[in-house]
Amino acid sequence: MAASGGHNYRDATQRSSVKVDRPLSANSNPKSSVKSKPLLPPRRNSTGSIGGGATGAASKDNTGVPGRVRVAVRLRPRNTEEMISDADFADIVELQPELKRLKLRRNNWDLDTYEFDEVLTEFASQKRVYEVVAKPVVESVLEGYNGTVMAYGQTGTGKTYTLGRLGEEDTAARGIMVRAMEDILAEVSLDSDSLSVSYLQLYMETIHDLLDPANDSISIVEDPKTGDVSLPGASLVEIRDQKSFVELLRLGEAHRFATNTKLNTESSRSHAILMVNVKKSVKGRDSGQNGNNSHTVKSLKPPVVRKSKLVVVDLAGSERIDKSGSEGHTLEEAKSINLSLSALGKCINALAENSAHIPVRDSKLTRLLRDSFGGTARTSLVVTIGPSPRHRGETASTIMFGQRAMKVENMLKLKEEFDYKSLSRRLDIQLDKLIAEHERQQKAFEDEIERIATEAQNQISEVEKNYADALEKERIKYQKDYMESIKKLEEQLVINQPKHDFEKITNGPKDNGSNVTSSKEICRLHVEEIDDLTKLLQRETSLRKAAEEESNNLKSQLTQWKRSEAAGNSEILKLRKMLEDETHQKEKLEGEIATLHSQLLQLSFDADETSRQLDRSGPGKVGGLDSLMTQVRHLQLKDSGNEDKASIAKIFEQVGLQKILSLLEAEDNDVRIHAVKVVANLAAEEANQEKIVEAGGLTSLLMLLKTSEDETIHRVAAGAIANLAMNETNQELIMTQGGISLLSMTAANGEDPQTLRMVAGAIANLCGNDKLQNKLRGEGGIKALLGMVRCGHPDVLAQVARGIANFAKCESRASTQGTKNGRSLLIEDGALSWIVQNANNEASPIRRHIELALCHLAQHETNAKDMISGGALWELVRISRDCSREDIRTLAYRTLTSSPTFQAELRRLRIDN
Repeated sequence: MAASGGHNYRDATQRSSVKVDRPLSANSNPKSSVKSKPLLPPRRNSTGSIGGGATGAASKDNTGVPGRVRVAVRLRPRNTEEMISDADFADIVELQPELKRLKLRRNNWDLDTYEFDEVLTEFASQKRVYEVVAKPVVESVLEGYNGTVMAYGQTGTGKTYTLGRLGEEDTAARGIMVRAMEDILAEVSLDSDSLSVSYLQLYMETIHDLLDPANDSISIVEDPKTGDVSLPGASLVEIRDQKSFVELLRLGEAHRFATNTKLNTESSRSHAILMVNVKKSVKGRDSGQNGNNSHTVKSLKPPVVRKSKLVVVDLAGSERIDKSGSEGHTLEEAKSINLSLSALGKCINALAENSAHIPVRDSKLTRLLRDSFGGTARTSLVVTIGPSPRHRGETASTIMFGQRAMKVENMLKLKEEFDYKSLSRRLDIQLDKLIAEHERQQKAFEDEIERIATEAQNQISEVEKNYADALEKERIKYQKDYMESIKKLEEQLVINQPKHDFEKITNGPKDNGSNVTSSKEICRLHVEEIDDLTKLLQRETSLRKAAEEESNNLKSQLTQWKRSEAAGNSEILKLRKMLEDETHQKEKLEGEIATLHSQLLQLSFDADETSRQLDRSGPGKVGGLDSLMTQVRHLQLKDSGNEDKASIAKIFEQVGLQKILSLLEAEDNDVRIHAVKVVANLAAEEANQEKIVEAGGLTSLLMLLKTSEDETIHRVAAGAIANLAMNETNQELIMTQGGISLLSMTAANGEDPQTLRMVAGAIANLCGNDKLQNKLRGEGGIKALLGMVRCGHPDVLAQVARGIANFAKCESRASTQGTKNGRSLLIEDGALSWIVQNANNEASPIRRHIELALCHLAQHETNAKDMISGGALWELVRISRDCSREDIRTLAYRTLTSSPTFQAELRRLRIDN
């Protein structure tokens, strides 16, 4: 935040550094302050710490690493006004950064010396401040630890400049918020990790969403088991790059409350809180496996994720009213700021002194920071001071706050958990890939089989065709050769026959010698002819054999192709059988995967149940949950009476309240019904109510009204809330946690008379609190009461009448004390007509409460005219004469006689009272 004058810290350009400060070691121990007490021993698991000893729900183990709150002090340079007004005075502080020491001037001679983890001069750069204050915290957040960076100091000393400067004109002026996000984005992978941001402000004890200005009433929810604080109503924006983050900061800064005071031209009137949620996957955590199933085992192991949160808190500056000149609404803002800072200081003092009680509930600021001081987060605090001697008191107070904060010891805890959702998605993707690959291979296999079968068939057809063509060619060839041979023989015979006959005629008969010679010649010719024919026959025979051999070769090739076809068919059958086996194996694997998936979910559930049991009961008591369920079910089977109360008390003593409350979140609806009945019976005893509320029972009951759809749960939970609402402190808690809205919603949706009776009873108890009148009416409490009269059941109407009587009594008391003016809120919401209609109801409880309500409404003169026009005057006259209770009759008579308006109307109507 800037100081008034020429040197505006919110917008000024930082002067060049002339002195280099040593970096702050992440684990260095502080030196003892000359003026402060020695450091106390480290606090471990203190039940009264702001952190409440809470551990992360998915922390790696139950042990932690000690980590003291680290404190740095930063000096703002003089602004223009101080240079003029304080020109003749020396600075109130003297810095020794090399010794990490600060000297505060007490007078012209004496100095008080203090030591810090880091001392930053007015010349320290924004980069230097980030490296020594925030960077170790950011590194811890990236390792899985929660971290907090906070700025504390007087208004105008540079807190917002240190934390929230955007540095758009001068990148060297960027603040801690911008630089921290740059480092986080550089270390996370947005493909596997997630990064989200919430930006809030605490203004006048109300939490506003800086990213959604319409969301101006965010509730704080505390986990009753772990003590973790969450803000479920706040906007949560995913961050993908640095530019979008800077735009969010600019948007939030524009919505932050600020005003002009004498000490600061832009004085922040609210505490700004930036929450950065980091979810980071842990690489290389899978252990090696041996065997053929190593890949399967590794794929079934869920990935490990680390969840951490960085909280950057820009506190509004403390101020003295006489110096800031605040007045009117600005004065009320200043009071609220000082009260919340005072509550934070009390908590720091209690932690530094190792007190048994830490007043964490005194302010919403301390509730939000319960994990930062004495909790599980690594915390760095930068206290900002000014050099002006006019503000020595504020500077000394800031320094002492930092000294006490250095004594606070946190227990850092790593938060790791198994990402079963990611494992499930990965298994689904692998299964889809396996199915697609199997289908692709099956289709390729079928296509290959079809191709081989088609190719074999084509080759067989081609061979058969070639064989038939070859046979036909050989047959035609042999036939042609045979015909040519026959033709040659016939021609030869025709030629030889005439020649033979001519020789026989010409020569005639000769002697025996000539005949013999001629016969020999003829025989020789025949023999030669026979030889020629024999040779021709042999040649034809050899050709026939060659053709037969060729035919046999073709037949053998055909047989071989047929065998190949048979082998192909056998291979096809074998492949089909393999395909069927693969299909069967696939179905078996799918069944095994489904079984393993269900086993994983069951293991996750068992692990969560075991973790919750260990957190609540300690070692050796894990089995108590089933026995507790059995006891609760057995208890609900007993008859009501002294034995029932004794059994409830016995369970309460043996099991403990935390285990009973844990059953309110059980998945079994019967178990939840039995558990809420036990809690309702316990809440009926005034001695148990405070314990139930402190253990988070009230929050659990309200959550049941919100989330459950079971009529029995609504009825019993409303009854338990009605019992708790008999206590004034609990009434305020119910209203703070939105109880009246949930009760109104239950009343609007309920039909069962007993449920409506319980809801009406709870609202009736809240109507009796003077402080909650306007809020109860604003959240629909009166409308809900009037809406339940639709039931018509006498018990419901009696509770409605009681609530109206309580509300009217509180209004009457406020009017008498002068804190309320104007008409009754009951009359404005239209309750008067129902009151008049039921003023003479036959049921005594209804009539008695209505008569009291009328008397209380009539005591405020402003309501007189409405009551006269609505017919209430006649009922008041009747009550003053005929009411069976003397106190009510006397009250009605006194009200009528003391009201000028009523007296005038009675005289006009000539009625004697």
